Amino acid sequence: MRTTVDIPDPLYRQLKARAALEGTTIKKVLMGLVQRELAGRTRGHSVSFPLISGKETRRLNLTNEQIDQILFG
Repeated sequence: MRTTVDIPDPLYRQLKARAALEGTTIKKVLMGLVQRELAGRTRGHSVSFPLISGKETRRLNLTNEQIDQILFG
């Protein structure tokens, strides 16, 4: 089915940029987004902690500055 949707210019630019980054078409990006939304995978997704399981349970107490140093050197 064919339909017409009005998309605000800033949002359309984001959509176009995403399609370019993924090397695909705007239509395919839109279809993927609509399918995920209708399947309910974009809302209500829950995770259980810890995200990475291991033998030990440890907590790192890092400041934002320390995290930035680790991530960005």
